Amino acid sequence: MTTTSLISHLRTLEVELHRIETRQNTERLEQLLHPDFVEFARNGRCYSRSEVLAEFSAPGVALEPVHVDRFEAAEIARGTVLVTYLSAHATADRRLYRHTLRSSVWVDTEAGWRMRFHQGTPVDEASGGAD
Repeated sequence: MTTTSLISHLRTLEVELHRIETRQNTERLEQLLHPDFVEFARNGRCYSRSEVLAEFSAPGVALEPVHVDRFEAAEIARGTVLVTYLSAHATADRRLYRHTLRSSVWVDTEAGWRMRFHQGTPVDEASGGAD
């Protein structure tokens, strides 16, 4: 897989995790999340894989559309990629809010690429995460 196609593939997997259809599909989440998955959420909480798997299983749970910008990926070891990007939730009229710097570590396993770690850090809308 070329670097460009790998970045595109991992972006597709990241964005898939933003969709309610994926979050409510336990089988798909189990495929995407590494058995040792850990998340440091934007709210400061730490979530295990089992907590994430259970989070959206209740009926009536909603998830706002997520906009992704400045997506980058860097191989940090063979078969291990660090993904970083800026996300924001989008209203029906496409106003962006709840800006978050995000990072994920993806590991190439026998089962395919799986997210091992994820972190979300809130940022000021005005800065958009820029230095």
